[in-house]
Amino acid sequence: MSIFALSFAKHTFLEPKNKKGKFKQKLTDKYRLVVLNEDTFEERFSLKLSRLNVFVLGGLLSFLLILVTTFIITFTPIKEFIPGYSSTALKIQATKLAIQTDSLKRKLDVLNDYTKALGPILTGEIEPEIIDSVELASGKFVIKDSLLHATKEDSIFREKIESQDRFPIQNNATSNVKIVFFAPLTGSISQNFDSKSKHLAVDIVAKKNTAVKAIADGTVIFSGWNTETGYVIILKHDHDYISVYKHNGILLKEQGDFVKSGEVIASVGSTGELTTGPHLHFELWSGGYAVNPTNLIDFK
Repeated sequence: MSIFALSFAKHTFLEPKNKKGKFKQKLTDKYRLVVLNEDTFEERFSLKLSRLNVFVLGGLLSFLLILVTTFIITFTPIKEFIPGYSSTALKIQATKLAIQTDSLKRKLDVLNDYTKALGPILTGEIEPEIIDSVELASGKFVIKDSLLHATKEDSIFREKIESQDRFPIQNNATSNVKIVFFAPLTGSISQNFDSKSKHLAVDIVAKKNTAVKAIADGTVIFSGWNTETGYVIILKHDHDYISVYKHNGILLKEQGDFVKSGEVIASVGSTGELTTGPHLHFELWSGGYAVNPTNLIDFK
């Protein structure tokens, strides 16, 4: 069995002249920590210490303990169990819910506006226009039956015209026009569409901050940052067309916004790791397949 023994060796010095000297002496006085065998009193271990050494060693150990604790709390999942910290998954879920809430709010506002516009008609607050009627002396209007019934010749003529003009685009087999696109900007094409090299777009060179416009009416389904292609905005159009605009400098529309044809949605930039200078990387998709934009759009 071992025991601890603490011995103090004090040297003979002249008495200090001031309190500062006494304090310094107390800090530098040497103490000896000895570990002895209780039965034989054989010295097993000894260590020379002073108050100053103990303070320094204790401060260093405290600093290391604080540093290790801070590292564990900051860079490990254990921080999720500490009050005041939230998990990364919870933050991502909260962001997604905020975006969905915003989209639902926009749809609700549109529905409320539509209902508000129909309200006066459904409740009868808006009076119907008086057509084909005769005013009586009393000031009232009476519908004249003769004005509501057309002659046989008029009916035949009306039926003939309606049969010719009804759905002319769908019934015209020689016309394949579904939607008209406009160029997002005017500039020279530096790289054309090439499916073999998997360049499913056209690169249009233009000055920085040049306005980028929507090629047709549509809804913004994505507006954000991508490491490779920088600021990207994607629009969904009628007839299952999707247009993609990459390497933008500034995005002017947010997800869920409805844009009109020719409306400015971004500006030309040079963002992203794959950029080669100020230009617009423009893609056009139809039914999940990439389409050569030059077949449908005149960029000159």
